[in-house]
Amino acid sequence: MLTLATLGMAVYGVYAATAALVALSRLEIWIVLLEVLFGGLLLLAAAFVRVAIPGGLSLAIGAMLGLQALAIHDAAHMHGTIAVAPQIARGLLAGALALLGWLGGRKAG
Repeated sequence: MLTLATLGMAVYGVYAATAALVALSRLEIWIVLLEVLFGGLLLLAAAFVRVAIPGGLSLAIGAMLGLQALAIHDAAHMHGTIAVAPQIARGLLAGALALLGWLGGRKAG
């Protein structure tokens, strides 16, 4: 479970950073920089979760919450409205990854 959580967090972090860079022309530069920062932070936190460093899961949850907030901001700017379904799906993915990390950490520790 820990490996699955780590891989999921790493892919989510890389995806978020890449998607922000692709949307660079449609978003403010500071939003893109924040998304790249939070994506990199999630990638780092994924490694911390894998080796069960105390606070690693908290760091990952914080990065995923930051990415969620920026996704809501992006949706409002790029589409003019916030679609609920993609935001719920993103939140459920983040929750599932956090749960996998927590269960895997309990099993490993």
